[in-house]
Amino acid sequence: MDLGRNTRAVPALIALAVALVVTVIAAIALGAVRVPAAEVVAAIGRGLTGQAGGMADTLIVGIRLPRVLLAALVGAALAVAGCIFQALFRNPLADPYILGVSSGAGLGAVLALTATATVTGVRFGAVPAAAFVGALLTLMLVVRLASLRGRLDTVSLLLAGVAVSYTLAALTSFVQVFAREQMATLVFWMMGGLGAASWPYIAVVGPMTAVGGVAAIAMGRELNLMLLGDERAGQLGLDVERFKRVSLLVASLLTAAAVAVAGLIGFVGLMVPHMVRLVVGPDHRVLVPASMLGGAIMLVVSDLIARTILAPVEIPVGIVTAIAGGPFFVWLLVRGERR
Repeated sequence: MDLGRNTRAVPALIALAVALVVTVIAAIALGAVRVPAAEVVAAIGRGLTGQAGGMADTLIVGIRLPRVLLAALVGAALAVAGCIFQALFRNPLADPYILGVSSGAGLGAVLALTATATVTGVRFGAVPAAAFVGALLTLMLVVRLASLRGRLDTVSLLLAGVAVSYTLAALTSFVQVFAREQMATLVFWMMGGLGAASWPYIAVVGPMTAVGGVAAIAMGRELNLMLLGDERAGQLGLDVERFKRVSLLVASLLTAAAVAVAGLIGFVGLMVPHMVRLVVGPDHRVLVPASMLGGAIMLVVSDLIARTILAPVEIPVGIVTAIAGGPFFVWLLVRGERR
């Protein structure tokens, strides 16, 4: 990655990395029971060496650390997916849920939650697996509907995504009404939350986020070309149709991984790439890693607010991101009109 021409890139990436470390430590330290930052660092060190023990280490390493790390991974995945979708659609208002992938994941998760209502052990693995399968099947359907004579039309892709999303959302609502005994659990999951965070979840989402993030960084140059339009990108040597399918797969897998373990958390993929773009510029070779760090920071902070603002009551983190995202979306619209 050549960052020499962007004098803001390296300082911005370093600042975001430092901010992420500080945010993670603060999120672990704060809560119903506050822990000194020095003790947080010491407990993590003991956990890495296998010497963790005692109530404080259990709280930090066994409960708070996996939740904070999962929030960082989910935020990073959604932000990178948002970067990709905004480049493909050449629209700063695009977000990871634009193709209905989240609706497919939501339907899969709701079906799994309903089917495993009385089997907690099975539910733990079935819900993320079903959400992931639902997301992949939705992506395949949308791409199939939008393919015209072997060409993936962007407008058709968007329209197909909207149509499929509404259909799947209606089916999800039907399942919720049908399974009335489980409605509270289903609704709470659909709002998005990290209450079920655990090390096994991190073991699943971590590698997927890392692979998707590396793939997105490697596609930085091609994403820059897509901003010029399909025709111009093709003239510059890019296989546009193949790249669309590959990038859609990467972005949808990142979205599916996030939704599978955390439910529907909106606006992260919309807000973070746009805010980071104002600082580091539109070059995706810088924008993607910066968005990854920014997304992690945003969701860690949002989850901290969600579990402390009304403590001991915990609110879904999706509500926090929606409260922040709604005004931000309006600001984007007003800013676009003025420009």
